[in-house]
Amino acid sequence: MKKLLNLCVKLVCIAVGLFVGTFAIYFFNLDMKLLAFLEPYLDKVYDLRERHPKV
Repeated sequence: MKKLLNLCVKLVCIAVGLFVGTFAIYFFNLDMKLLAFLEPYLDKVYDLRERHPKV
């Protein structure tokens, strides 16, 4: 019974931790800040793509 209780406590702690993490990402807009940081590098990769215009 004690193992089951420990498992439940661990699962609740993990769920709360994930919620706090995703809330922090949302609240501080960290996803857009990360994309703004990576955008110049992604643009370089995108510009290297070979294009075949269909006119």
